[in-house]
Formats: sequence, structure tokens, C-alpha cells
Amino acid sequence: MDRIRIRGGKPLEGKIPIGGAKNAALPLMTAALLTDETLTLENLPFLADITTLSHLLVQHGVTITMTGAATAGETGHTLALSAQHIVSMTAPYDLVRRMRASVLVLGPLLARCGEANVSLPGGCAIGTRPVDLHIAGLERLGAVIELTNGYIEARAPKGLVGAEIIFAKPSVGATENLMMAAALARGETHLVNAAREPEIGDLARCLNAMGADIDGAGTERITIRGVPRLHGARHRVIPDRIETGTYVMAAAIAGGAVDLIGAKHSDIAAVARVLEKAGLVVSETAEGLHVARANGRLTGVDVMTEPFPGFPTDLQAQMMAAMTTANGAAMITETIFENRFMHVPELCRMGADINVHGASAMVRGVPQLTGAQVMATDLRASVSLVLAGLAAKGETIINRVYHLDRGYERLEEKLAGCGADIERLVDGS
Repeated sequence: MDRIRIRGGKPLEGKIPIGGAKNAALPLMTAALLTDETLTLENLPFLADITTLSHLLVQHGVTITMTGAATAGETGHTLALSAQHIVSMTAPYDLVRRMRASVLVLGPLLARCGEANVSLPGGCAIGTRPVDLHIAGLERLGAVIELTNGYIEARAPKGLVGAEIIFAKPSVGATENLMMAAALARGETHLVNAAREPEIGDLARCLNAMGADIDGAGTERITIRGVPRLHGARHRVIPDRIETGTYVMAAAIAGGAVDLIGAKHSDIAAVARVLEKAGLVVSETAEGLHVARANGRLTGVDVMTEPFPGFPTDLQAQMMAAMTTANGAAMITETIFENRFMHVPELCRMGADINVHGASAMVRGVPQLTGAQVMATDLRASVSLVLAGLAAKGETIINRVYHLDRGYERLEEKLAGCGADIERLVDGS
């Protein structure tokens, strides 16, 4: 099993290209099920999650071809997806269990084919993340749904019909699933208290390019006027705001100065505000963002995760790593997912001073982290250990880095290009 070795203490200097957003690419790929014409997606990252979803779509009958980047300086891959003939309505457990985003085939299959059988995703290392909002919303659109033998069996033989759907809480996945389903429903659908993340707006822009009629994406109220059919389109995936935020925090903890090519300040405005209070300068450039410490060590600042446009839960672990060497203390509160502090014991193995109290963690900054053998537990936790390793004295070995490959493309190459002493140790080395 691959590992990553880091010899810390080297400031970062250079340019890092920001890839396409994984969390935008996945729902965009499932949108291909809505049409029998080809959907072409540009600027896709080449990640394990993209491969997993590709396998699922292929078993539904989607033909997929990929071309694109071979080096870190290029701008991503291009994926052409053609669902001319859907051969299976079933998303099997063996594929869905690998990635919760697989449930996003439910809405498109139901809308286009009138039926779908999708395995329940089950649990997750960072929490249960139930699909009840997806199911309740589809039922409001007229679907008949039964939960049988661990599967969501959905039927809409007469098609879906527009309705008003009020979410009890904002849900990115449910908003995406229902927006895709409603695109082919008869009549008008209103999603109220919808998720506002940039990935929602990106999906709406792609669907509109395919012939959908959607207004309000990016606000708490989205209006979808159903159309009889969608057609093919070409769409470019937005930059990954979580990758952007991760490298912003890499500069924060390691020091130095980096330029993030293709990054958008508006996507990480909440993150930038917090880190600027801590002593980081995040400025816009013609190419993206320039990031550097204002002077010396960071200062501890408090953070609470919130739905967009608040501080994202997917950057909580990275923020905690950045605070481990700050002056003073920082209170980090997680409001989105339970069990999302599993990186704490591993950071403490490196000398961090962190105490968890329920949904909050008190981080008291220490002058220096020290390298250690650590174990990744999930995607964002694993990259927090990379950030800690960049600042630690001595050598850090991170095990179970397959988590990283789900969400970061060529992370070691990008950091090494800015002066980090980091390498992947392949199995047996």
C-alpha cells in the first residue's frame, strides 16, 4: 500500500495549478443520463472518485472516452459521455458503497426512464449522511419509492410532475438530485432552502446548456421549469475550491508564498476572511490568487463550519492543522458531520495540543510539530496530515494515502514543485 514521506521545514515558493472541482464533476457526469446525446465535460480532475463513478455509469450503458492532461501544468481532462442506450436501471451495492455520490444517478434515471433501483449508500467514516431528503423530494415529484433489501426502488411510470419542495436543511446532494430530476418533469418545480454551493450553480449552467430551464441556482430558492427532453452540450468544470483552500492552508502552515493558478477568491471568501485574521494575506491576481503570511507565525482564530457561503466542512481538518503551530488558541466547531475529528489523534502524535469537547476542538498552538508515522482515516483528514508534515521537524510517513487519491490529483508533484520535500513510496519501497 502506498505511503507518502515528507521531510518538513521547507517553505513553499512557486505556482500551483488548481484542477477542476471533484464535487462539481461527479453530479455533472450523472447528468449525462438525462439525454441520449453526448455530454462533453472539460477540466475534469483524474481522481479515484471519477474512475469509480465512470465504472457505475458504464454499467448503466454510458459510453465514456477521456482525453487530456499528462502533466501538472495542463488544465485537466476532457470526458465525453454518451448515454444513448441505457441498459440497466440498477446501481449495485458493490459500486455505490465505494462512493456516496453514486446516489446521484437516482434522479436522472428516474426522470428519463421512469424507474431506478439504487443501493442505499450505507454509513460513512465521517457520519451517516442519510438520503431521506432525496427520497422525500422525489416522492413530492410523484415518484413511488420503496426501500427493499437495501435498495431504493423508485418508479414513475407516468413521469414526474413539478412541485414545491422545502428542504428541512440545505443538502447539496439532494438539491443536485432533485434539480436533475425536475429538469425533465412536467410543470414547474421550486426547491426551497436549497443548497447554495458553487457546485450547484455549475450543475445548473450545464443543465441549461443541455436545454433545461433553471433559475436561481446559488440562492436558497431554485426554480426548474421542466422540458420534454435535453440534448448534448459542452461544459467546463469550475475550479476546485476545496483544493484551493487546501493549498492556501499549505502556505499558511509551511510559510513562503504561492500563486494558485485558476483559483477564485469568491469561492473561498469565508476561508480567506478567517485566515486573514490569523495573519495570512490572500490577494487576487490576473492568474488566480497569491498567498503569503503577513509576518511570522499565524495567530489562533476560531472557526465554525457552515453550509456555503460559510466556512466549509471539507476544510475543517486542514484548518485545524494550520492552527496547530499558531500563536495562542483556536476553537474549531464542526456543525455539518459527526465523527469528523478522526484526524485529531494523528495530529497529536506529531506533537499537536488538541482537546475535543463534543462538536468542538480546542487547539493550543505549539512552537514545533515533529515528524511521525501517522494513519489517514478519510480524504480531508489525510491531507491535513500532509499539511502538518510540511511544517514538522524531521520525517513524517503517512499511511493509507489511497484516501488522498479520491480528491487530490498529483498532490505530491504540485507541492514538490514549490520546494516541499515530499515523495510517494509505492508498495514495497
